[in-house]
Amino acid sequence: MDMKPLGRTGIEVSDLCLGTMTFGTQTSETDGHRQMDMALAAGINFVDAAEMYPVNPVSKETVGRTEEILGNWNAANPARRGEYILATKHSGAGFMHARDGAAISAQTIPEAIEGSLRRLQTECIDLYQFHWPNRGSYMFRQNWNYAPSGHNTNEVLENMQECLEALQQQVDKGNIRAFGLSNESAWGTAQWLRLSEQMGTPRVASVQNEYSLLCRHFDTDMAELSVHEDVGLMAFSPLGAGFLTGKYQGGAVPKGSRMDLVPTMGGRKYERVFGAVDAYLEVAQRHGLDPVHMALAWCRTRPFMMSAIFGATTVTQLEHILAGKDLRLSDEVLTEIGQAHRAHPMPF
Repeated sequence: MDMKPLGRTGIEVSDLCLGTMTFGTQTSETDGHRQMDMALAAGINFVDAAEMYPVNPVSKETVGRTEEILGNWNAANPARRGEYILATKHSGAGFMHARDGAAISAQTIPEAIEGSLRRLQTECIDLYQFHWPNRGSYMFRQNWNYAPSGHNTNEVLENMQECLEALQQQVDKGNIRAFGLSNESAWGTAQWLRLSEQMGTPRVASVQNEYSLLCRHFDTDMAELSVHEDVGLMAFSPLGAGFLTGKYQGGAVPKGSRMDLVPTMGGRKYERVFGAVDAYLEVAQRHGLDPVHMALAWCRTRPFMMSAIFGATTVTQLEHILAGKDLRLSDEVLTEIGQAHRAHPMPF
């Protein structure tokens, strides 16, 4: 397992990260705890959660349950908490199941962190992330009609300043170690960086955006910012929400899968997706590669990649993913992946 720096914090994380967003819905607490054991045994030292998890579906009744499951593991294994870097997230504006949809602010940050600490049964969150910006995001398939307008720039920057001051107070209390963003843009990330350096508050260490063979928004402006500013990408959905496994090809919808629970796949299900997946499956087949292993190995080659966050609904799926953790792709495979991307750009 390769280790990567978490921004300029001095913390190092594995370039594969255990995602937990199904813990509490599709994944039982027992299996979630088994996954923690398996991931750590495989050399993964990075685990990502969020206060709003689990998903598939998101419901008021289950919000916070993922953190509770991780907290129960921490309580049962107190000596092991130091073995891994724990990341979680503050829900963004409009999420009605937390604080009635309030925007992220100096008022919400202490409450949200205290709630996560309590559920996680830990004294400190290693990486605390804002799940999505108050001003909105082009992520979640909103890129098709994204219009960065309707916001007062001064008010946006004032909110960022007060949030950074609130985060500094949490660092001073020992409640968090580092600060990260999620579903952010290049402008937003640059402003957080600029303000934090001016104010001497926590510097952005990472950005968690969607990234896979099927979703490559990060490849241009965000990539350049990431490399020059040491703000590594935590890629979520590196398997394209499961499309890149091939399990949905030919109209298949496995029972209990994400598509079975969320038929639109969060706006990802379009006819062009299946042609793109076929192209990547053909590359894998030509070279005798497992498509899951190939998709994750490709993410890990990207120059801005800090860690690819994979999710496994079942222990069997996790075993499959871990079996490919040492795969390195040849130049020939990388070239063919690039050709497939040019033929099937941004299918959702």
